[in-house]
Amino acid sequence: MGKLYIVPTPIGNLEDMTFRAVSVLESADYILAEDTRTSGKLLKHFKITTPMQSHHMHNEHKMVDRLVERIKNGETIALISDAGTPAISDPGFLLTRACVENNINVDCLPGATAFVPALVNSGLPNDKFIFEGFLPVKKGRQTRLKLLAEDTRTLIFYESPHKLIKTLGHFCEYFGEDRPVSVSRELTKLYEETIRGTAKQVLEHYTNKPPKGEIVIVVGGKAK
Repeated sequence: MGKLYIVPTPIGNLEDMTFRAVSVLESADYILAEDTRTSGKLLKHFKITTPMQSHHMHNEHKMVDRLVERIKNGETIALISDAGTPAISDPGFLLTRACVENNINVDCLPGATAFVPALVNSGLPNDKFIFEGFLPVKKGRQTRLKLLAEDTRTLIFYESPHKLIKTLGHFCEYFGEDRPVSVSRELTKLYEETIRGTAKQVLEHYTNKPPKGEIVIVVGGKAK
């Protein structure tokens, strides 16, 4: 029987690629990539010639059974996403679950993921936190925000730049304007920045300076 490797890739700075990640990608029979064009640039940089196959949210349901059979027949597969750790707001969960259910060995390498550095450099408590990822766009959003407003743990969200203002406005509305917020943008990249303050202050900042790039929002929990 083969094996499934879950391989994190850099979220920006290519120097964050680990030696082990390169070794696994070189030795695998083939690589499942969220976007072969994006991953192709990464593999070219590290001179990795392993064949790639597309594996994303639109085809992963159809591929799972076939991939499980290929691993059972002895192939070693490495799964990567466009950036960060697969299955964290990216494809990967379905295949991992199927492998576990079929007693296939799954090995997840440690490595890059955006929410950990954003949480640590926020200055907010990180002994207990909840990772929410992307909030519901419409249905269930209000209900979720009302529930989270009562949580005393630090909250972590992913958000796109064109929805950041709306989300910060909702934080002011449901969590309160004085709730501490930290927004990390373009982590590990050239224009990396972290803006900290109250929900109202951070909203005002990005209202005057529209954001660009990948964004992680860290919000302080409700005061006890």
